[in-house]
Amino acid sequence: MDWTDIALRLTAATVVGMILGLNRDLHGKPTGMRTLGLVGLGAALAVMAAVDPSIQEQDRLTDVSRVVQGILTGIGFLGAGVIVRGSGDARVRGLTTAACIWVTASLGATCAVAAWTVIAIALPLLFFVLLAGGPIEKSIRARYGTGRPDGDASGPPSTP
Repeated sequence: MDWTDIALRLTAATVVGMILGLNRDLHGKPTGMRTLGLVGLGAALAVMAAVDPSIQEQDRLTDVSRVVQGILTGIGFLGAGVIVRGSGDARVRGLTTAACIWVTASLGATCAVAAWTVIAIALPLLFFVLLAGGPIEKSIRARYGTGRPDGDASGPPSTP
């Protein structure tokens, strides 16, 4: 990898995270552009260190799948920090934001291996879920009278 390829991959991972973070910022969620930009960059750095033979010993390349597994497991702890349960409330909030943190790490890792087609397909799907998911959930709740009062909460369904 030359320096322009490295810069492209790291920049893409950072920008993808920041774009996702902008959505969270606009919805007043606890993570935003800086946090998710850093998550994307960090995941890309870890994967690139694993795939770049110039940083590895010649006879012992790191298993990239183990690096990705470690990133996704570890990032779960960061996501857990945004999940909260209100006192006296059965609802859990922050699950969508925690999922965004996890997806941002996955996107960063994907940028690190230059899987641009995967990124091009995943980003529109991600934004579809974030932008249309709430209205679709509200429509289903209104039609069937079930579900949770807000799409970023988990708990027992409310009764009509």
